Amino acid sequence: SIVSQMTLEEKVGLCYGNFMHFRGVERLNIPEVGWCDGPRGPNGQGGSTAFPSGILMGATWNPETIEKAGAVMGEESRAIDRRILLGPACNILRDPLCGRFFEYYTEDPCLNSAITAAQIKGIQSQGVAACLKHYACNNQEENRRGVSSIVSERALREIYLKGFEIAIKESQPKAIMTSYNKVNGVHTANSYDLCTTAARKEWGFAGIIMTDWT
Repeated sequence: SIVSQMTLEEKVGLCYGNFMHFRGVERLNIPEVGWCDGPRGPNGQGGSTAFPSGILMGATWNPETIEKAGAVMGEESRAIDRRILLGPACNILRDPLCGRFFEYYTEDPCLNSAITAAQIKGIQSQGVAACLKHYACNNQEENRRGVSSIVSERALREIYLKGFEIAIKESQPKAIMTSYNKVNGVHTANSYDLCTTAARKEWGFAGIIMTDWT
């Protein structure tokens, strides 16, 4: 296999995202993959369109329009050779003081699901991978690495995970980004229940799961 031909340094490099790209392995013809933030298109890149915030996209109640917007995001990402777009973000609008509130669509799980799935379809129609985030229960910026969201399984499934579940089942994003926080005492990136049992075994997710930034 390709993996057996790689050195330990090459394996680490392939999994570790440096600023704006994942390293490739040139001798094995594995290309470097560029990525860009964020859920409103390739943020911080010169010449890209500044799309409305997520909460305004959710207020359209119009998945068809959001899919078209997603296609433009994907097209612009591809134009600057960025093959992974870090978005959409589909956490529930739970607290207006959350520092990422502008990225998320709505407090309603059903509308959230429809808008999220549409944006992913649009982005990936252009050959760019969508990265669904922040998985899951991201509610605050202060102490975001230490806070633990205590949620019952029923509330998780019916409210906070529903957007992720439907988006995965309907549009199969190429990537998921975990959140910084813990859920019921376990950091999301270390949660077998979230990353494997729910996402992969129950919902059929087949892409990569990455952590958030550093």
